[in-house]
Amino acid sequence: MKSNQLLERWFHLSENGTTVKTEAMAGLTTFMTMSYVIFVNPAILSKTGMDFGAVLLATVLGAGLTTIFMGLYANYPFALAPGMGLNAYFTYTVVMQMGYRWETALGAVFISGCLFLLLTFVKLRQVIVYAIPDSLKLATAGGIGLFIALIGLKESGIIVANKDTLMALGDVTRPEAILTILGVILTGALLTRKVKGAILIGILALWVAGLIGGLCHFDGIFSMPPSLAPTFLKLDIAGALHIGFFGIVFAFLFVDLFDTTGTLVGIAEHGGFIKENGDFPRVGRALTVDAAGTIAGSLLGTSTVTSYVESSAGVAEGGRTGLTSVFTGILFLLAIFIVPMAKSVPLFAASPALIIIGILMMKSAARIPWDDFTEAIPAFLAMIAIPFTYSIATGIAVGFIIYPLSKVSAGKWREVSVPVWVLMILFIIRFIYLAHR
Repeated sequence: MKSNQLLERWFHLSENGTTVKTEAMAGLTTFMTMSYVIFVNPAILSKTGMDFGAVLLATVLGAGLTTIFMGLYANYPFALAPGMGLNAYFTYTVVMQMGYRWETALGAVFISGCLFLLLTFVKLRQVIVYAIPDSLKLATAGGIGLFIALIGLKESGIIVANKDTLMALGDVTRPEAILTILGVILTGALLTRKVKGAILIGILALWVAGLIGGLCHFDGIFSMPPSLAPTFLKLDIAGALHIGFFGIVFAFLFVDLFDTTGTLVGIAEHGGFIKENGDFPRVGRALTVDAAGTIAGSLLGTSTVTSYVESSAGVAEGGRTGLTSVFTGILFLLAIFIVPMAKSVPLFAASPALIIIGILMMKSAARIPWDDFTEAIPAFLAMIAIPFTYSIATGIAVGFIIYPLSKVSAGKWREVSVPVWVLMILFIIRFIYLAHR
């Protein structure tokens, strides 16, 4: 009883219309939806020469501890883990293409995290969040929905690459594709019937079906955790401070800044955390946790730790407070001992969840003022740019560039705030930099 009262006082469960059971289910759903990072991240980073087991442990610790910190300090159901796009940049660009050592790359991640923290303390990141026009906030939520639905379709093989049309319909007779379609129907039916844990049930159902059909293997449950020694505190900060490396530090900083901002705003909009007046309570705390996660991750031995769009799975399941994040973080930490079991969950098992979440997040697009073309055009372009470019940051950049230009062309320049003009210029510089690097 006392424990329930403590949870109530800390997380304000009743005030947010939720319960411990709902938060636990939401936390489990978020974990199941993003648990693939435990294996995908070390698989990518190990190509730089980093020890696979050490990176796996750094991934689990970085995600678990930072997510718990998010729940306790910011009281939001946002989960964090090493970002997929940033780990690819770390591996394929910084190390394999540019030739820097992975220790130096970790040093760059550490410096970018420190800069993040500084920008948060001086409230510059908060200014950016509040400067985003409402139409772009709604578009970001919708764009992320399209983005994660596309990921689900891709992982299941329903959508495949095509050299002539960029994307095409895959072989829908493959078992993974069939199971994904059935999973979407099952999850949708459960949601319609308001069954608690609908999204999680869909994931588990596909996992069991995959085991029965021989599409994945069950390799046991428990194992001892690997050693962290090969990557712990191995970062080379001095090397990262070399004058020629500032462009890379800037890239880590820039991409994470706007990926994180877009992700937090999109999920917060979807979950109803942003007030009608545009206020985003405790956003400074959420951004502080994100920056601290990046610093901690670099010390442990992994690339940039950032907020995950898969957090929307827990939000869709009813998660409304930081207790969801605490449960998610604890599960990540427990995953240290159940590596064989967690590894047996295939990526396609989460595909229906991602597609359904995409549908739920698209509801935000209905609130965009489509009759006002100075709002509709930048919102639409930002929304479709996220999935089409496979980048939340790029979608935000497109929106911030088009928005003030649309307002000026219609004689509504007074509706554009100073921060939006500054961000427009910065984003233009970003595109120029990327075009000539």
